[in-house]
Amino acid sequence: MKSAWQLQEAKNRLSELVDRAVQSGPQEITRRGRRTAVVLSVKDYAKLRRKKGSLVEFFRKAPLRGIALERTKDFPREVDL
Repeated sequence: MKSAWQLQEAKNRLSELVDRAVQSGPQEITRRGRRTAVVLSVKDYAKLRRKKGSLVEFFRKAPLRGIALERTKDFPREVDL
């Protein structure tokens, strides 16, 4: 099924474009051959907007949680400026 629409065609067939976004997923709109916009169903949009959690939650669930990280006592290298 088609998922890329030229802007003029999208304007002329907006109802069909929206129906396809609902049934088949995101529909791209191009202008002068370049991708410029995407039409999404409300369901797909809600998935994108859903909060995925905080940074703290991410680190709590990280697989390296509990591994001790130590800072080295080495001196930094010298850099000529």
